[in-house]
Amino acid sequence: MLGNIKSKPNFQEVFSFLSEKRLLKLVIYNKQFQNKLEKRLIDYKIMSGKYIIYEGTNQGKIYDDISHKLIYEGELLKGKKNGKGKEYDSTGNLIYEGEYLNGERHGKGKKSICKGMIEYEGDYLNGIRQGKGKEFSDSLLTFEGEYKNNKRNGKGIEYDDGKLIFEGEYLNGKRNWKGKEIDDNYKGHSEFEGEYLDGKRWNGFGKKHKLNHKYIKFKEYELKNGKLWNLKEYDSNNNIINELIDGNGFIKKFRKYGGIRYEGEYLNGEKNGKWKEYYNNDKLEYEGEYLNGKKNGKWKEYRYKGILLFDGEYLNGEKNGKGKLYYNDGELKYEGEFINDKYSKGKIYNVNGRLKYEIEYRHDLLWNMKEYDDNNNIVNEVINGKGFIREYNYDDYLVFEGEYSNGKKNGIWKIYHFGNVIYEGEYLNNKKNGKGKEFDYKGIYEGEYLNDKRNGKGREYDENGKLKFEGEYLDGKRNGKGKEYNSKGLIEYEGEYLDGKRQGKGKEYKEDGTVLFEGEYLNGERLIGYMKEFDRKSRLKFEGEYNKNRLKGKHYVEGILEFEGEYLYEKKFDGVGYDINGNVIYELKNGTGKVKEYHYINNLKFEGEYINSRKNGKGKEYDSEGLIEYEGEYLNDKYHGKGKEYFCGKLHYEGEYLNGKKHGNGRLYFSNGKTLNYKGGFFEGSKNGYGTEYYKDGRIKFKGEYSFGSPKEEK
Repeated sequence: MLGNIKSKPNFQEVFSFLSEKRLLKLVIYNKQFQNKLEKRLIDYKIMSGKYIIYEGTNQGKIYDDISHKLIYEGELLKGKKNGKGKEYDSTGNLIYEGEYLNGERHGKGKKSICKGMIEYEGDYLNGIRQGKGKEFSDSLLTFEGEYKNNKRNGKGIEYDDGKLIFEGEYLNGKRNWKGKEIDDNYKGHSEFEGEYLDGKRWNGFGKKHKLNHKYIKFKEYELKNGKLWNLKEYDSNNNIINELIDGNGFIKKFRKYGGIRYEGEYLNGEKNGKWKEYYNNDKLEYEGEYLNGKKNGKWKEYRYKGILLFDGEYLNGEKNGKGKLYYNDGELKYEGEFINDKYSKGKIYNVNGRLKYEIEYRHDLLWNMKEYDDNNNIVNEVINGKGFIREYNYDDYLVFEGEYSNGKKNGIWKIYHFGNVIYEGEYLNNKKNGKGKEFDYKGIYEGEYLNDKRNGKGREYDENGKLKFEGEYLDGKRNGKGKEYNSKGLIEYEGEYLDGKRQGKGKEYKEDGTVLFEGEYLNGERLIGYMKEFDRKSRLKFEGEYNKNRLKGKHYVEGILEFEGEYLYEKKFDGVGYDINGNVIYELKNGTGKVKEYHYINNLKFEGEYINSRKNGKGKEYDSEGLIEYEGEYLNDKYHGKGKEYFCGKLHYEGEYLNGKKHGNGRLYFSNGKTLNYKGGFFEGSKNGYGTEYYKDGRIKFKGEYSFGSPKEEK
């Protein structure tokens, strides 16, 4: 594999393959200094998903085997990263620089994000942060301290916008035990100092200056076991406006720019007694009583505009006892009893105020229910957990209809969404069990269920009712044997599935029923097998053996053999090419050699040199009309080095390229391909540096410096 050709503005790196000694020779040509530096690459090693090219005993580079981009450079030992090195992402950005051991980050290192900005700098152990380190955001230090198991553990300091905001101890990434927060309004003054638990202030004292608060300018407080124990809040005249002593007192919480957020009593550091809470429009949101920090007793809850939402009793923070719920417009929705925030025994009304149900639940089971029509007649009834019922939503749309037994949905049920059936089938113990049908915008499922999931045999249909899959399911996914069909109803695949994906043995079919591929699958993709591909006119395009990302077989153009051999990641790797008469016209070895590619028979697409199954070296490209498009040098399938570009067969540009873009010195021509339009410098595809632009009659239009395609204006 010879895909480690990496380019720089002043360098070209070119490989030559020495087949006898199986050595690689790297020649680096420096255009700027006109000298040559030669290195011998004594070995290379192919790994899973990547390959390594050694540059000496301990030095090497690792490349991605698909993109052929550099992903690591540095020291290696037995094919693993060991010593100092650098890692890169798929876009070429440096993501780590530091020390390694046995392939893992180990020792001192720097982790970077976009464009080399450091995110972490410090110690690593077996690939994770361990020891001392620093974190950064937008190049600013945000934390420095100790790490364990990739999390902050031990002593540390936090910063915000360069300012110290906390120093103390951490456990499992959170502030724990002793620490101090700094008041950002008063440099050096602590806002809170004491103990933390799971990232929260727990025991200690605090002070806070609130210079931009409408009412409160300063407060001091004490926490005990996470509870507010002592508090004094002062206005701008230094008057105390809120005070707690030993966890007892009355508090008004003000909003920053005016208005009360809540008001009420504290006892032993918790909300106890009467409380009121308000929306930011000053309308009442809640009013009622607390006991030991939880809602207990009578409460009223309101919507944003002041309309009553709930009026009833709470116990231990949940609706328990008698109460009433109301619709958005204030109409009564439910009246009766609650247990743990759920309906227990009562009456349900529709949006028009008409009685719809009388209900009774026992141990969360629907035990008794009466359904009424518009004339207050009973139309359906559940008695002692058994019966038929219809359930409606607040807009009086039918939601469920079916049978109950033992207080649960058992038997045949239908589920609706805005009047449309979305499920029809069997229930057992409140869950889909047995045979049923699901309906949604994607189509229909018909088959077996177990505990609300597809299990057993089933079929899927598209939105037009055409069969698209039939087979076996487990835990809601395709598992076992199955068949897939296309939009015409013709079989596309039959074989085995695992967790919703093709896995195991299977076959793919063409529309005429012939086998396209037969073999094994893994995670939905072909793994090993025999395949055939056909063009749009049903002519054979490829036939051969498939083994993961490696193919061995024959490729045809318009039904005529064009190449026979091996492919790697869909690129020609090892084999021979033929002309229309079956004569061998080129040979590839390990992805290296001179090749020809065709649009159609006798319609050349490319002719030139390959290295590592890619265009590398000299070559020519042609369009589908047979007109030349490019002739020159390539690097990893891109124009690179000297070359000429044509438009409609006429010369458009000649000069230097870098990574597929005009770069260096070059010339542009008018559409006749002969008259010079521009000569000078280019940078990444645009005119750049010194150059001269001409009119069609040869007169100079501009002569001077260009920047990103445009002439520089004289100052």
